[in-house]
Amino acid sequence: ARDHVRAELGQALAAPLRAAIDANQTPGAYSPDPVSAGRRDMKNLALNYLMAGGDADSQAIATAQYAQAGNMTDRMAALSALVNHGSGQAAAKALDDFYQRWQNDPLVVDKWFALQATARTATVDSVRQLMQHPAFTLRNPNRARALVFQFCLNNPRAFHAESGEGHRFWAEQVLALDALNPEIAARLARGLEQWTRYTPALRQSMQTALVGVRQHSGLSRNVTEIVSKALEISA
Repeated sequence: ARDHVRAELGQALAAPLRAAIDANQTPGAYSPDPVSAGRRDMKNLALNYLMAGGDADSQAIATAQYAQAGNMTDRMAALSALVNHGSGQAAAKALDDFYQRWQNDPLVVDKWFALQATARTATVDSVRQLMQHPAFTLRNPNRARALVFQFCLNNPRAFHAESGEGHRFWAEQVLALDALNPEIAARLARGLEQWTRYTPALRQSMQTALVGVRQHSGLSRNVTEIVSKALEISA
């Protein structure tokens, strides 16, 4: 429903959205002042809606902004627009370019992983593929948060797929992290604490995942406590 509304707004307001993009450019050196920051926010929000509406020129606008951006805010916004609403080829090209530019900056690489984990097109399979990337390791808590946590906690579209694949993935990662860093695993384990608030089909899948984690031999005390308390809640 949210996607539908965004697309309808993007189509109906295409002309004023393009005008907003043009009117809120911030040429020159980057400045963090409130007015410049507000213009960047407005421009990037307009671009996102324009692309959601399928405007014929929007991908070219996003691609140009990505290539010409003089600051991380505009570059990330353009990359996000391409990843979420652009063609697969355009998104892949921009993602590869971004990584090549910033591969030696751990914080920016975390943003790169997080963007893909929360994308509209993300799936368990795409996250698994990213976990095979040379820059990823579960042993790095920040990298685990950027990819696994972002997918499980901030991508409800993909995580709560009716197949239950996302919940099974969550259980796998909780157990994998528990063997490496129980404290981090416990934080991920909290992702299913509110399982009883979901629809019956999702509740069943989430409950099954929780039971599977609790029954695992050698589970840490913290994770055991979290999943056990979650399962004590009556559906």
